[in-house]
Amino acid sequence: MSEFKLLVAEHFNGEIWRMEVDHITHTLFAEIRNNADRRVCFAAISLKNGKTYFKNHTVDESWLTGIETAYDGVLLLHYYQTASGPTHKGLAAIDEETGNVLWHNFNYTFDQLTINGPVIYDSRLQPPSYQIIDIKTGSIQRKYNSVNDSITDNQIKVPEAMSLPLNFPKLPAAPYRNNIHYLEYNNWIIVSLHSLWAGQLKQCLYIIKDGTVVFEDILNTNIQKLQPEAFVLYQNQLIYLKDKVEIKVLNLS
Repeated sequence: MSEFKLLVAEHFNGEIWRMEVDHITHTLFAEIRNNADRRVCFAAISLKNGKTYFKNHTVDESWLTGIETAYDGVLLLHYYQTASGPTHKGLAAIDEETGNVLWHNFNYTFDQLTINGPVIYDSRLQPPSYQIIDIKTGSIQRKYNSVNDSITDNQIKVPEAMSLPLNFPKLPAAPYRNNIHYLEYNNWIIVSLHSLWAGQLKQCLYIIKDGTVVFEDILNTNIQKLQPEAFVLYQNQLIYLKDKVEIKVLNLS
C-alpha cells in the first residue's frame, strides 16, 4: 500500500507565479497572476492540515506587487518601483490567516530573511543602512549583524537536474533528451521529466518506491519549451504545480 496522502489540491484562476513557505507556521503562500486582466492575487494554505486560509486575495495595488518572503505568520509583499522595471520598492505585511494588512511602508526595501526576521533598508538613504525589523509591526528593531543574523533555512529541497542513470527503474515515459529532475527522500525517489507525446512535449511527475512507480501525474501538456523543475520537497511534503494553475501537496511518510 502506498504511504502517501493528498493534502492539498487547490485550483486558481490565473498562473501561479511564485510560492513561498513560512517554515515557522508551516504555511504555503502563492502569488497568482492573471495577465489578461492585469491582476495579481494571493493565497495562503496550511501545510499542517491542508486548510486554505484565503485565496484570490487582493491588495490595494492590483498588479504592481508580489511576494517577497514569509516569516512567523506574516506574508511580506513588495511593490514595484515602476511598471516597466523589476526594481522593488516598498513593503506590505499580510496576516497569514485573515489576509488583513498589518502595516505598509513605501520607503522600505527588502534585502534578505534571517533567523531573526527580515532585513530592510530605507531606499531614501545612501549608503544603505541595513536593519532588522519586526515583521508583525514593521518597526525597526536594531542594526543588522551578519554574525548573529544568519540566513534562515527554509527547509525546502529542490531536485537535481541529471541524465537518466543506466540502472534506473523503468518509467512509463521515456525522458526527452534523457534528462530528468531527481530527488530522494527516505525510501522515495521523485522524478519529473519531459517526454514526447503525439509529437508534443508533456511534463510528467513520478514517485518511485522499491523500484516501482507508485504514483504519477501529468503536469503540463502541449508545451512549446522545456519547463523548469516541477516540484519541491518541504520536510516530508511534496509540493508541485499542475498546468500552472493548481497546487498539489502530498504527504510522504
